[in-house]
Amino acid sequence: MFGKHSDAGYHDTVPGNHIKTLVYGEHTLLVEVKLDKDAKIPEHKHPFEQTGYLVSGRMRMYVAGRPRELTPGDSWCIPMDVLHKVDVLEDTVVVEVFSPTREEYIKYKNDSDITQ
Repeated sequence: MFGKHSDAGYHDTVPGNHIKTLVYGEHTLLVEVKLDKDAKIPEHKHPFEQTGYLVSGRMRMYVAGRPRELTPGDSWCIPMDVLHKVDVLEDTVVVEVFSPTREEYIKYKNDSDITQ
């Protein structure tokens, strides 16, 4: 499966959080997320390992209650079932991988961008 760059196909999951599935397979799913300055991703956990890379912007991520300020080039890996949340300090773009595949995120794809 291959993904083609496009500015179309983003979906809002919570205010200020715009997500698009770039490509996915049997065991992983890759998303791009655009976050608006001052957006808050509420504390949550899920049965997926979440690995990410900060492309641009700045945010404060809390993992298991510990804050960490992230800037472009920083990366993270959040274990399964660990509480985490995000405060967005400026407009931000991140790329994240979820494993296993988050089936509910497949709907956030843009069909014209993904080919076999």
